[in-house]
Amino acid sequence: MTFQRFTGENAALLLIDHQVGTMGWVTSTTFEEMKRNALILAKAAKILKLPTVLTSSMEDAAQGPLLSELETILPSEFAARIQRVGIVNAMDDEQFASAVQATGRKRLILAGVTNDVCTVYPALSLVSQGYEVQVVADAGGSPTKMADDIALRRMERAGVTLTTTNQLVAELAGSWSTPEGGQLVEVLMG
Repeated sequence: MTFQRFTGENAALLLIDHQVGTMGWVTSTTFEEMKRNALILAKAAKILKLPTVLTSSMEDAAQGPLLSELETILPSEFAARIQRVGIVNAMDDEQFASAVQATGRKRLILAGVTNDVCTVYPALSLVSQGYEVQVVADAGGSPTKMADDIALRRMERAGVTLTTTNQLVAELAGSWSTPEGGQLVEVLMG
């Protein structure tokens, strides 16, 4: 199998449930690390003009609102976010599934909180529907280290490519010497 790089021209970004309450349930990594990486992905998407879909679940409940910085970075995507009413697998929500399809991209970058619930099921669904999926493991986390490990292993066994924020941004950049590459370096170093 030949390696074909994800780029700004062929990929889309899905950010699932980066909500302050849900992120507070994670112990497999720190809140700040998850937040930093999710915001780097959002900034990279803006620089590269990646189609981006944001979703949340039950913002008025314990899950809480999406990170407010996402509204600053991606205002139109934030306004168009899919607000699910407790549907665990975002791909089971017709509005979210339609928004993913509307990106027109078959290569999807996925990050969510928590990896063991909010990320694993849409990732498995998307792979089964023929999408090429990279899950950015360090832009999410789980309530325990074991839960995170098991979820990542399950996704990988199903054909999901696991990656990290730095690794993915480098792949998207392709070269740091382009105007976009230079901006991406600044985002990573920021």
